[in-house]
Amino acid sequence: MKPLTRLTAICTIITLTWGLFLLVPMTQARELRISHQFSEADARHKLAQEFAAEVEKATSGSLTFKLFPSQALFKSKAQYDAMAKGALDFSVFPMAYASGKIPELDITLMPCIIDSIEEGMSWRNKEIGKKIEEICEKRGMKIITWLWYAGGIGSKGRPVIVPDDVKGLKFRAAGKLFEYMLNEAGASITSMASSEMYMALQTGVLNAGLTSAESFVSYRLYEQLEYFNTPEKYSIWYMAEPIVMSMHTWNSLSEAEKKAVAEVGLKLEGRALEIANVANGIATKVFTDAGVKVHAMTKEEWLQWRTLAEKTSWKRFADTVKGGQELLDLAK
Repeated sequence: MKPLTRLTAICTIITLTWGLFLLVPMTQARELRISHQFSEADARHKLAQEFAAEVEKATSGSLTFKLFPSQALFKSKAQYDAMAKGALDFSVFPMAYASGKIPELDITLMPCIIDSIEEGMSWRNKEIGKKIEEICEKRGMKIITWLWYAGGIGSKGRPVIVPDDVKGLKFRAAGKLFEYMLNEAGASITSMASSEMYMALQTGVLNAGLTSAESFVSYRLYEQLEYFNTPEKYSIWYMAEPIVMSMHTWNSLSEAEKKAVAEVGLKLEGRALEIANVANGIATKVFTDAGVKVHAMTKEEWLQWRTLAEKTSWKRFADTVKGGQELLDLAK
């Protein structure tokens, strides 16, 4: 073959190859954002990391993730609005934080509505869970991994064991239905984020408070408390804090990506149950080691709290929230 002819052939091959290359669509990784309020040491952050890694693997890298812990991207309660608008993709989100916009979600932080983390996790397969999922999806948020956490009661001056013990205490109640119940029982209520409790206890703004077992430890509240009613056996405070995602993001995924997200989310629920139960045991040990007087609530004590909850928070929810009585009936 003559040199010129050979050169022409080579150029033709290169042109054809490049043309074919341009016709083949290139798969470009899409980065999604996960925002939450918890510290990097918190087990809920680690669960979000596991979720991100598993989805990235399951989608062969078509979906990647960037995590923003400690409210670095959005403040805790602003995360729902961001997801509803499509400005945020995922969150590990305490669902009752959205109750200002979706009042029905107060059922996920209702005093004594469940008596164990296992009961809460079972909601996914019950009518109550399906109803909550339906409500959320209509309002722009999809539950991917159910996660419940138990909370304890910490105090200074005297222990809080039964409802009569709250009289006269300055309480951080964690949720408006808890605020209502404890106020009815005689406590003075101060609203704040759990991350602000340490300073409030130190300065005397608070002398008692409720929050999750994990937050009691990660915010080092044992340094300011004298008594701790651990949730290791029973708790009056259980909160749904699932991995959730924006419906805008969900609807933008391919069918294969949706399948991967849903399967990973379901798979992680076993891990979610494990870390929530482990957190209760860790809280007991950490507070005991710190010299705090620790009490494990009994069933009889829990029933006293439930009686109070039924007369106060449950009744208020049924009276003020559209469909509230139906949700209570389903949850019970």
